[in-house]
Order: sequence, then C-alpha cells, then structure tokens
Amino acid sequence: MPDDGARPSGMPLSEKQKIAWLRLIRSENIGPATFRQLINHFGSAEKALDALPDLSRRGGSTRNLHITTVNEAERELEIAQRFGARFVGIGEADYPPALKEIDAAPPLIAMRGDGRTATRPSIGIVGSRNASINGVKFAAMMARDCGREGYTIASGLARGIDAAAHRASLSTGTVAMLAGGLDRPYPPENFSLLDEIYANGGVTISEMPFGWEPRARDFPRRNRLIAGVSLGVIIVEAAQRSGSLITARLAGDFGRLVFAVPGSPLDTRCQGTNGLIKDGATLITEAKDVLDAISPLVAPDLPPFSHVNEPVQHSDISEPRDDDRSLVANALGPSPVEMDDIIRHTGLTASAIMLVLLELDIAGRIQRHAGGKISLISNG
Repeated sequence: MPDDGARPSGMPLSEKQKIAWLRLIRSENIGPATFRQLINHFGSAEKALDALPDLSRRGGSTRNLHITTVNEAERELEIAQRFGARFVGIGEADYPPALKEIDAAPPLIAMRGDGRTATRPSIGIVGSRNASINGVKFAAMMARDCGREGYTIASGLARGIDAAAHRASLSTGTVAMLAGGLDRPYPPENFSLLDEIYANGGVTISEMPFGWEPRARDFPRRNRLIAGVSLGVIIVEAAQRSGSLITARLAGDFGRLVFAVPGSPLDTRCQGTNGLIKDGATLITEAKDVLDAISPLVAPDLPPFSHVNEPVQHSDISEPRDDDRSLVANALGPSPVEMDDIIRHTGLTASAIMLVLLELDIAGRIQRHAGGKISLISNG
C-alpha cells in the first residue's frame, strides 16, 4: 500500500497572495511557464502585476494588456467558495505531488473534494469514449485492483473508459480532471457520476476559470493534468487519432510510465493502443503488470518533490538593451528553437535572453512548446 496516511507538508499562501496569484495567472498572455519566470524575477506576484504593462510595451505590444483586477479575482474566489471548492497553490499541502514535477506545472488549481485523495500516488486510466463491453470491464478491473493497493485513479470524466475507471474506484479514491470550470463539467450524462465522486471522498480539479465552458482545444490541457498527476497511465482502447494518445504522449514527455492494453488489429478502437506497444509502451494484461512497475516509484527514500515559492528577494538582472531585444527577436522564427541555440546564435547571456523572451511572451509575440522550445508568432 503506497498510502501511509501521512499528510503532505506544504507552505500555505496567505489570502493576499492567493488573490495576487489568481490575478496573475488569469491575466492576458500569462501561462504557467511565464508565471514562474515572473515570480522568480520579481519576487512576488504583486510586483509582477505592477511590471506587466511595462514588460508588454517593451516586448512590442501597442495595446493595453488585460490584467485581472482585484475585484475579478475576489469574485472568482467567492464563486469557488459557494460551489464548495477552493484554489490550491503549487506549494500547498493539497497540491498533487507528482503534478509539481512537470514542466510549467499550473501554479493554481481549482479543487473540490477531499484533498487527501489528490495527494496519494495516482494511476491514470483513459481510453475510448465509444468503448467495447470488454474494454469497459477491463478498465473497471484495473481501477478496482489498483485502487485496492492504495492508488488514486485519475481520469477525465469522459464517456466509456474514463467513466468506468471512475465508477470502479469510487470506494478507493478517484480524481476527475475537467476541461472547463469545475461548475461546467462535461458530458452532462456523467453529472450523476460526479455527484457520486464527491459523495465518496473523490476530487475534481481544473485549471480553468469558473463559468468556463469547455471547448475542443481545452481537452488536451485536461489530458495534461491526467498525465501530470499520475505515476503511470493505462491506455485501454484508443483509436489512432484520439485524446487518449495525447495523454500517453504527454505522460512520456513527463517521464511517466505508459501502459497499453493490446486488442484486435481488426478493431479500430485498438489501433492506437497496439501502436503504442509497437513504439515501446508496456503491454499489460493484468493489474500486477502495472503495480510491479510503479511500486519502485513510491519508495520512501525518493527525493522530495520540489516546491515553487515566492523568493525573499527578486533577481537582480539588469534590463536588456534595445539592441539585445532586436537580436533575440530577429533570431526567432515560426519553427520552434531551443534556448541553447538562441544563446549560441546571439552571444547574449541566458539571463538577458530570458528577460527578453518574457517581454515578448507578455506582448503575445512568442509561443512556448514542449521541451522549452520557443517560436515567433506570425503577424499574418
């Protein structure tokens, strides 16, 4: 059993800090990676908020940047409280430990339910919405068997495999990642399942604002959360083009274990899982295959998970020159490049380049990609 009942330690945010963090992450052009860089550079979210207009201007923006107001942040906190939810910061006790480890982890997540369920070691189970009877039975079997060993089961509340995994782990602990706000779950047919999750000590998590209706492009972000909280992800029935394969790819990017259930080559729902096995995913036929592979990852002597805290003092990096800004901007193009390549090409220091990229990011002129790569956004 990986759960010894111990409560993870954490550094709680003050109410003032939480409002500032929420304002910063909800402001225009601020994603998790940019949030972290701003906190590291300026020392606090409040100081970063004060600097945003100037950073945007220096990055080349000619219009006013939308910065979330104190009233807007307080209103969202009030909505969360009325809904029975709360915001959890990356350094706080209820934040899922494995999620802290991924690149650009969300600094704040909205959470409803028992936080202890979210902090236990998790195994993700995802698959086809149009699942077969055998696929649903196998997913449920895996969820029950892994749940009995103390693992929380993570999934995305979708039809088919996701729903089967959640239902089978109600009594042992499950966490559902949502693509929209916590008050906008999808699909409607699983509303009753969601009520059961809450009633049995389960948890829902989202990065999105309350009131946010999920769109197609929001589901990969939800899949990222599933992969991020999990030590390993089980894929049960997935077509060649499916969200489950996105979850598998993200899990691989995060260094998580990827497990796939083999299926008939004649069933299109199994083409994706069979392809994962060909590409190196672990073939599984029972829960023991997963448990044996994951158990070393929850050994008590593993190093502690990292925290992101507001530093006591901000970094003392001098402002880049206009020539430096031009040099970095001209070095970028529509194809993603790595930071080391920018350093070699420009001859500038890493700290100077990071600040220029921060300005360009806040101005909405660059896009960040997996692995820390960066590309310029075309004005066309």
